[in-house]
Amino acid sequence: AAAKPAAAKPAAAKPAAAKPAAAKPAAAKPAAAKPAAAKPAAAKPAAAKPAAAKPAARLESRAHTASEQSTTTQAASPLEEMQSLLKDFSQSNQLMGVWQQFADKLSSMGGVGMGLPGGNPSSNLFGNMGGQAADFAKMVSPEDLQRLQSEYMREMATLWQNYIQQQGFEITDKRFSSAAWRSNAWANYLAQSYLINARLMLEMAECVKADAKTKTRVRFAIMQWVDSLAPSNFFVTNPDAQQKLIDTQGESLKMGINNFLTDLQKGRISQTDETAFEIGVNVARSDGAVIFENDYFQLLQYTPLTEQVSERPLLIVPPCINKYYIMDLQPDNSLVRHAVEAGNTVYLVSWRNADESMAQITWDDYVEDVVIRAIHVVQDASGQEQINVLGFCVGGTLLSTALAVLKARGESCVASLTLLTALLDFSDNGVLDAYVDEQQVMMREQSMAKGGVVQGKELANAFATLRPNDLVWNYVVSNYLKGEQPTAFDLLYWNSDSTNLPGPMFCWYLRNTYLENRLVNKGDVICCGERIDLSSIDVPTYVLSCREDHIVPWTAAFRSQQALSGNKRFVLAASGHIAGVINSAKKNKRNFWINPTADLAGSSEAWLESAEERPGSWWNDWTAWLKTNAGADVKAPNKLGTSKYKPIEVAPGRYVKARAA
Repeated sequence: AAAKPAAAKPAAAKPAAAKPAAAKPAAAKPAAAKPAAAKPAAAKPAAAKPAAAKPAARLESRAHTASEQSTTTQAASPLEEMQSLLKDFSQSNQLMGVWQQFADKLSSMGGVGMGLPGGNPSSNLFGNMGGQAADFAKMVSPEDLQRLQSEYMREMATLWQNYIQQQGFEITDKRFSSAAWRSNAWANYLAQSYLINARLMLEMAECVKADAKTKTRVRFAIMQWVDSLAPSNFFVTNPDAQQKLIDTQGESLKMGINNFLTDLQKGRISQTDETAFEIGVNVARSDGAVIFENDYFQLLQYTPLTEQVSERPLLIVPPCINKYYIMDLQPDNSLVRHAVEAGNTVYLVSWRNADESMAQITWDDYVEDVVIRAIHVVQDASGQEQINVLGFCVGGTLLSTALAVLKARGESCVASLTLLTALLDFSDNGVLDAYVDEQQVMMREQSMAKGGVVQGKELANAFATLRPNDLVWNYVVSNYLKGEQPTAFDLLYWNSDSTNLPGPMFCWYLRNTYLENRLVNKGDVICCGERIDLSSIDVPTYVLSCREDHIVPWTAAFRSQQALSGNKRFVLAASGHIAGVINSAKKNKRNFWINPTADLAGSSEAWLESAEERPGSWWNDWTAWLKTNAGADVKAPNKLGTSKYKPIEVAPGRYVKARAA
């Protein structure tokens, strides 16, 4: 849900002062209050073994076994010294006090769901970093270790000299950019030393000699560990929180405890003022009606806003993992309204929030009884043999599967296809690869062998760990340490409104796409009784990817379009998975790239090298393209539905209002 990609590797290569993107300040060593104790070990390596920085247990088989010992007997490196420091810090009750107990409480909640790293399924990745996992430093070449050690020693020595001379550094990392961090020499030193150590750990992760998936998992585990130990995350090492306590005469502490207890009851961290929004009132407010429903979805038809409309309607299939109204938040940032204002008759699938009555529902059910059913209803209601269709994220994967099934049945139901940040080729899934391996999928399949429901909070927590600084620790600091109330933000309200999924459907999706990447192989998958061939989809296709997308890497989206036939237009938008897609034409911010003459069978790098950058939103480019496939203009209907598909209730309908348990 949210904009900036974590996949963009946490600024591993950035200088110390420039916070490694993913790197959250490492835990401040207790003795930092005393200059002597805080002295960087660069000049005096310690003998501690880097146990604190070990990757998840599943990486153990790819690293040296626990019985293997280092071939050197030299004094400990600065890395070991740093890890020893962090280990001591995490075990220091004197420094951590009540906040350490609080952090332990959050961590122990695990899958219960505060949205913190450590909860299922992510705990399987990095929950054992302080103990039994293999030493990931052994996966780094001696040459790289020596280079990183030299850089580390030099930076720490410079930092220490500046600390002695009372010369602080300007910190650009937003976690340490306030006056309190700048004016307090000890806090400034703490933040700078953390950033140096964090960068070291992240650069080590980049230097790991392993296959791509293992490297992704190591990088992800280290990022979670480093981010969680930021000095800003702990009251005793956060001068901002301490000053707030003084300024409010203790009121901030009281409010922080109240916020925590409230979130404990919710089972997640509050990211916005959820009382400020109501579905159908100030979000998901476009006029329309539900004209069809079954046990899995409601079909919405929106009220025309133009006197004439294109004869071919547009059907939108949003992702089933979140609710549809990310595409209809407010009138000025609603993609639904933009399409309606462009003269399209728009229909949209509103997924039902799965409950125990859907515990046996499969991927085939979603394809047949939702996507294919919606296509046929729209054809029937509009009187058109062919319609235009759009799929967003996993909605695009489901839609493409459905079109391949229809092609195998001899049906050509669509005139054009639009895919927004959708994967068809799952050979490179970015940071999400950290969550998927044979063991994880088998465990999930076994737990769902007799059916079941994947809880929305579990999915939300997993996605939050992709951007822990923005979606986890930022709110721990503001809500609990400072006792502040989250502000009202429609996008974060949508992000917190999670959805459940049928277990069998989810298991099929994990195995056949993320794990085995079978969907892209001609005839390798049988769905709804038909062998799937994505190359049979030969209609004009508009493919949008986002350059900073951490969920669907843009290079993977580029590779996915190569599975399709027909005339294709590939567009690259700025920003991330959500912000890049929901980039209102009215505000016309950011930019996008096009390259109409490029060979889409080539590489993504070659495409980008010769692409043309254009300012503003991609929305107008898309509606102009869509118009060429929409047929003639006809008089807009004066009522919604038909005699066969009579309005059941007004939009947004009741399915979207059901909250996940």
